[in-house]
Amino acid sequence: MRKLVAYSIVAVTAVMVFGGCSIYSHYSRPDDISTEGLFGENVSTVDSTSIASIGWREFFTDPQLQELIEYGLQNNIDLKVAESRIIEAEAALRTARLSYYPSFSFSPQGTLSTYNFDGWGKKYELPVDISWEVDVAGRLFNKKNKARVAYEQSLVNRRSVQTQLISAIANSYYTLLMLDSQLEVSRSTSANWRENVRIMKAMKEAGMTNEASVSQTEANSCSIDASLFDLERQISQVENSLSLILGDAPHSIPRGRLDQQKIRTELLVGVPAQLLANRPDVQGAELDLAQAYYTTNLARAAFYPSVNLGGTLGWTNSAGSALTNPGQFLLSFVGGLVQPIFNAGSNRAQLKIAQAQQEQAKLAFVQALLSAGSEVNDAIMQCQTARNKTDVRKRQIAALESAVVSTQQLMRHGESTYLEVLTAQQNLLQAQLSQIADRFEGIQGMINLYQALGGGSN
Repeated sequence: MRKLVAYSIVAVTAVMVFGGCSIYSHYSRPDDISTEGLFGENVSTVDSTSIASIGWREFFTDPQLQELIEYGLQNNIDLKVAESRIIEAEAALRTARLSYYPSFSFSPQGTLSTYNFDGWGKKYELPVDISWEVDVAGRLFNKKNKARVAYEQSLVNRRSVQTQLISAIANSYYTLLMLDSQLEVSRSTSANWRENVRIMKAMKEAGMTNEASVSQTEANSCSIDASLFDLERQISQVENSLSLILGDAPHSIPRGRLDQQKIRTELLVGVPAQLLANRPDVQGAELDLAQAYYTTNLARAAFYPSVNLGGTLGWTNSAGSALTNPGQFLLSFVGGLVQPIFNAGSNRAQLKIAQAQQEQAKLAFVQALLSAGSEVNDAIMQCQTARNKTDVRKRQIAALESAVVSTQQLMRHGESTYLEVLTAQQNLLQAQLSQIADRFEGIQGMINLYQALGGGSN
């Protein structure tokens, strides 16, 4: 017995001395993971206020869009699921914290016995059982920290869902504004083409053109009219999609105009560390790594003994073989130690599995960092490209408007062909639609940048 106690003391001491440094340590980011140069060469890395620190109400100033975002935050199904998972993780963390304390259970018992029906013997016990695990191997420590990380991850997941939700609502809203503008331009062009058909028919009657030119004009007018139906269908589809995101039945979405929109265009993203502080998927990847770290510690703890203390406190009328009445006070203590000796290498295998999963989580974290930097770079390039095309597109449209007027006048005087007029008008329409798409592309780039930097959380 003394030897067993001595071995137990030695084992516990070894755990505290040799295993305590690693098993009882908190997660810290590996030194070989760097955040420098994540954004590439196109991004300023001055230490300034990041777009991600701007609240979504400041970033999206359109009152109707703000109402849609507010409605979506209250009714979106995915966001409600994320909030319920926070409650679940919080309860698990509370359970892990309470495991440090002793547990109490009340288990009253009573017995009636007789021999040859010669009187009845009565025994009872009113005990309160106490059990407590001494965390000598860091099991409770690592379980608690793993539960804490899981709770933090549920908060990050909620932020991630909210960021994606706000970005999705904004993208859909501005898509509707773009389609509205394209529909407006197409309707105006359609009206102009119907006027062209009328003019061409009058010119044919005057002998100034032929039937082929009239037919070609009518065909082109019908083509533009048909495109109106396609735009109307696309608008309906985007409205239905946005209604689904809002957690509502399909309905018409109230909205403003694209040419009235004002959106912040700062491109200073701050230092790379700000990306880590705001982007939920990067935070989530590092929390995955932290969970894997504590899982590895738990696998190591399985090699060391576990110590459990227990006892009973209560009242009984049973004391050995004698029956006494009234009852007597009952108090007992018990201690136990379990030290793994042989388990066919199961603990070693579990440790190797945990270490491999920790390495996989580390690689996933690195990949998340690289992907985040790439997405930020892509979004900024999208904004810059759209901005650079603005002046060029204005000059193009001005030149095409002049070309349309010139070719129409020349054709009426017989100095130009209908093909030249048709080409000039088609080019003008395409340039006008492209100008609208450029405007939308710039806005969409800012939305993507806002999302890429983890904005939308406040």
